[in-house]
Amino acid sequence: MINEADTCRKYVLPKLYAAGWNDDQISEQKSFTDGRIVPVGPRGRRKPCKRADYLLRYARDFMLAVVEAKAAYRLPGDGLQQAKDYATTLGLKFAYSTNGHGIIEFDLTTGKERELDTFPNPAELWERFRASEKIPDEQTANGLLAPANATVGKGQRYYQEIAINRVVQAVLQGKKRILLTMATGTGKTAVAFQICWKLWNMRWNRTGEHRRPKILYLADRNILIDDPKDKMFTTFGDARWKIEMAR
Repeated sequence: MINEADTCRKYVLPKLYAAGWNDDQISEQKSFTDGRIVPVGPRGRRKPCKRADYLLRYARDFMLAVVEAKAAYRLPGDGLQQAKDYATTLGLKFAYSTNGHGIIEFDLTTGKERELDTFPNPAELWERFRASEKIPDEQTANGLLAPANATVGKGQRYYQEIAINRVVQAVLQGKKRILLTMATGTGKTAVAFQICWKLWNMRWNRTGEHRRPKILYLADRNILIDDPKDKMFTTFGDARWKIEMAR
């Protein structure tokens, strides 16, 4: 009997390749949470992590969809609820469930479910995402795909990637006020750095000129400025400057 792993290897992955997805765009068996810690007596116990069978990316730092695979003897839609839950957690617009033969799609932008013979190709999903987010111009679309700085830190956790991409998208769409709220210890400095890095490298500025932006980074304590400036933000080189209060 063909199990879930066999289904993934023999049927699902070939279908993704046939639809135009490549290895750089496919993350297989990707864990995106560490698992919730549940108090048990004097100790805690970590519950299982959340792991998607496949995460589909249009670009290195921009996810589009999640795919849940079930064994070939199961129904194509048996993993759809799980795929929808993962898509909601990851802020994705498209969720897929498959048994290697049939494919069920759920479009979170329309709330519609449909059966497919093949997976949509990357360009199609990207265009559907752009239409749902009202991103008609190529400059905004290309800016949204700007890569993060992979040399800093250990990579973004899923919620950090969501925060970075949503803020950058809001800026590119001309929104003047953006409030991003994150708890202590969730990587606010890393998120702020990547937002600055992306805007800096795409030469975004409010006047539309072809130049790098001027970014004011504020904090309420010196340590919150000095430490990032001397470590994480060193990649900006001489562009960094700490404004000292005159005495």
